[in-house]
Amino acid sequence: MKTALSIAGSDSSGGAGIQADLKTMTMNGVFGMTAITALTAQNTMGVSAIMEVTPEFLKEQINAVFEDIYPDAVKIGMVSSAELIQVIAERLRFFKAGNIVVDPVMVATSGSRLLRDDALEMLRKELLPMAVLITPNIPEAQILSGLTIQTADDMERAAKKIHEDYGCAVLLKGGHSINDANDLLCDDKGFSWFQGKRIANPNTHGTGCTLSSAIASNLAKGYPLEEAIRRSKEYIAGALSAMLDLGRGSGPMQHNFNLTGEFANHYSSDSDQ
Repeated sequence: MKTALSIAGSDSSGGAGIQADLKTMTMNGVFGMTAITALTAQNTMGVSAIMEVTPEFLKEQINAVFEDIYPDAVKIGMVSSAELIQVIAERLRFFKAGNIVVDPVMVATSGSRLLRDDALEMLRKELLPMAVLITPNIPEAQILSGLTIQTADDMERAAKKIHEDYGCAVLLKGGHSINDANDLLCDDKGFSWFQGKRIANPNTHGTGCTLSSAIASNLAKGYPLEEAIRRSKEYIAGALSAMLDLGRGSGPMQHNFNLTGEFANHYSSDSDQ
């Protein structure tokens, strides 16, 4: 069985973070493992508290995984400090990790800033050049490229600049009222658009985590990058189409869960799951 490691934060509500990653990896037919960067107190209405692990403990988690069950792919999600990013980069170089997918989580859906300025610079310097793919959304791509994105042409310009600056493939996710649910891949071969249909489902908490961990899972199974992305988009579209509604909150993010667990199994695009 192929294996994948998620290096990310924990979501106590189970909709995002390592909980979403583990559910997604399981549903996509790989054995999921974790190295937790932070504990969060959050639910469908937002994040109320974050407690980072120490760099030393994160290093021990990564060591424990690689020394026993070597991952076929690595997904990196929320990492909020420069020290933790430095540890991750050093350990992945040491163990010669491959198939690294970085979801550059910078801002929470609720608007909370999740990445400090020093961490952003360390992300640019250390992690992005190591990645086979990064999966920014529109606001994150604007930060990484320094460009304003309002149209599909803007997406192409920003994705190309990020690819040229960091040398990694870029899957720039549509949404945010731009180009519906179509995502753009920019790599050494040029541009590839992945068409998607916007699904009228408010349960979108954790969709970024789910997409990136699904791509990592498919890369772990040996699929080429474009095929891994296509399969992952099909998976997440099926999950959203199921319309699971769990939230009972009263805030602006109520009912904001993404479906990544057993209910998504029926919609999987893989016959080997």
